[in-house]
Amino acid sequence: MSAAATTCSLAPAHRAVQSAPWLAVMVMFWGLSWPAMKLAVGEISPLWLATFRFASGAACLFALLAARGAIRLPPRQDWPIVASIGGLQMMAFTALGLTAMQYTDAGRAAVLGYTTPLWGVLAAWALVRQRPTLWQGLALGVGMSGVALICSPLEMDWGNPDVVRGNVFLLLAAICWSLVILHVRRHKFAAKPLELAPWQMLFATVPLGLAALVFEGLPTGIAWTPNLLTLMLYIGPVATSACFVISTEHGRRISTFAMTNITMGVPIVGMLSSAALLHERITLPLAGGLALIVAGTALAAVAVRRKALRDAATVTRDIRQQEATAVG
Repeated sequence: MSAAATTCSLAPAHRAVQSAPWLAVMVMFWGLSWPAMKLAVGEISPLWLATFRFASGAACLFALLAARGAIRLPPRQDWPIVASIGGLQMMAFTALGLTAMQYTDAGRAAVLGYTTPLWGVLAAWALVRQRPTLWQGLALGVGMSGVALICSPLEMDWGNPDVVRGNVFLLLAAICWSLVILHVRRHKFAAKPLELAPWQMLFATVPLGLAALVFEGLPTGIAWTPNLLTLMLYIGPVATSACFVISTEHGRRISTFAMTNITMGVPIVGMLSSAALLHERITLPLAGGLALIVAGTALAAVAVRRKALRDAATVTRDIRQQEATAVG
């Protein structure tokens, strides 16, 4: 192998190593955002919190793109993905999650909210007839057993309608996000994800603000204390805008397999930080459910990786057969 070839082969690995600290920061910020949102939702209503979150996030990203001279309207080809991510991943996921946190712990919310990859397998099966492989079926069984454990009477008070409603909202939020993942996999982007992000946040902000006006009234009663302002600064510009930039700039340098497993650190950080900062109790069923969900998600990522490797091997074999036939 030539020196140039060696350098090229080492470049992706070098970039991945350089990105590792940034991705670790992203996981920490996202994980800590769950107790931060739990604290904030005690001082501001859920829909107004979601509105201010994405309004401030969009403002920060528009400012960043303006500094780069990269603000432009989304191409028509990307309008569906702007609506999908803005409407389901941002607006619906956040509104449902914040509403749920009025009735449930932040740690539990983080765990159930990140069951997205499991619902993604079911969504692909139901919507595009992509039947789960053996590995995906195993992943689904392991992960869903974790969901069942967390939502069982061992861990959840089924006699409290608010608690049940909160858990249902969290699972619906995860399902909304899984539909977006399915869409993203099949969408051909015309613009870069970072260029679309502020428009997606703006798309989420407008209906959230209208819903907040209708269901929660004018935000005149909010007490903008230094504590709330600090929480909003963290939830919006930091955990939303900055983390999105890290995800787009550094997440693309590693494989989907690696990124999936890295992001499963978020519910772990969310649960541990909620226990440390909010004194939430980590019960055995909750810890066991988290372990099963993380294991199921890891198995789902392994299944995707195995399929990709198998497809690549098939393509390579076909090319070699064609070359052999041409030579013959």
